[in-house]
Amino acid sequence: MASDTNLILVINPGSTSTKIAIFKQSEMIFHKNIHHSIVELAPFPTITSQYHFRKDVILNELKNYCEECDFHKIKIIVGRGGLIRPVPSGVIAVNEALIYDLQHNTKGEHASNLGGLIAYDIAQSIPGTKAYIADPVVVDEFEDIARIAGHPLFERKSILHALNQKAVARLHSRVNNLKYEELNLIVTHIGGGVTVGAHRKGRIIDVNQGLDGEGPFSPERSGSLPVGDLVRLCFSGKYPEEQILKMITGKGGLVAYLGTNSAIEVEKMMNEGDEKAGLIYNAMAYQIAKYIGEMAVVLNCEVDGILITGGVAYSDYIVSYITNKVNKLGKVYVYPGEDEMQALAMNGLMILNGDAKLIEYY
Repeated sequence: MASDTNLILVINPGSTSTKIAIFKQSEMIFHKNIHHSIVELAPFPTITSQYHFRKDVILNELKNYCEECDFHKIKIIVGRGGLIRPVPSGVIAVNEALIYDLQHNTKGEHASNLGGLIAYDIAQSIPGTKAYIADPVVVDEFEDIARIAGHPLFERKSILHALNQKAVARLHSRVNNLKYEELNLIVTHIGGGVTVGAHRKGRIIDVNQGLDGEGPFSPERSGSLPVGDLVRLCFSGKYPEEQILKMITGKGGLVAYLGTNSAIEVEKMMNEGDEKAGLIYNAMAYQIAKYIGEMAVVLNCEVDGILITGGVAYSDYIVSYITNKVNKLGKVYVYPGEDEMQALAMNGLMILNGDAKLIEYY
């Protein structure tokens, strides 16, 4: 078991913020959400070039706090996983191969790529401390049949809210005195994007690629669009590639239809009699429910629970709509929000306790 004196540092870089937290066992004893203004980030042409700036900001915050604690009690540092090659679910020690892929953005550039890099650098300054990432968005536990897209030039890929989906599935299992590895679950994350995963006996064997174009539309993403119409739009000459990609991710879904990505604002519009807002909002919930049905089929309709999570899961309206559609497929459980810091820390605690599934990255 972990020593009560050992601390876990969690680092979660976002596009305009860096969240850090220190945990003692499962208790958060320090938390800071550091916001970065446009002016502060303007000198950096790429996200990767922000590395030293962000690291220094983190160290300054830790020095201020750690006047009250022993900095050297930090034994595990867990960074938010970035865009790397596909990996199974688990905890990955930061090594040279991982550092190379994060530094060179070999699978894409994202702020979360900085998490592992900064974690490693700080760990090097603390004797006996190790750096990890956990359940990055590229967790891939697909069976081969799920990869087939319909044409040999294309392949379905596993990109999802893996950290939150896995954390919620484990939480659900724990509070119900069950074993995640013995359950069939459908986990539905509803945030800026939507991913619906089929979890069979502890593995996500299928999920929609919610990042750039598969599954239900969401507050910010268009989801699966009519393919022929999309192709014709691409070659119409009316829109450059960058704008079309933004239509799919960032400026699709509720943003495109209603001009907002806020479920709260849309529900306010509905309550004030906006019929279009009601139709679009219901359509989003309808598509999410429909995809839950698809994942039930993936699990041979043997479903031990349907879990709804993410920021939009705070909406009683959305949860009620989906529940009414899918409750005959399995019992619905709601775990609103997305506590990435707690999820990362729980992976760190599993490392200290010797319970984590460790993956070597190469």
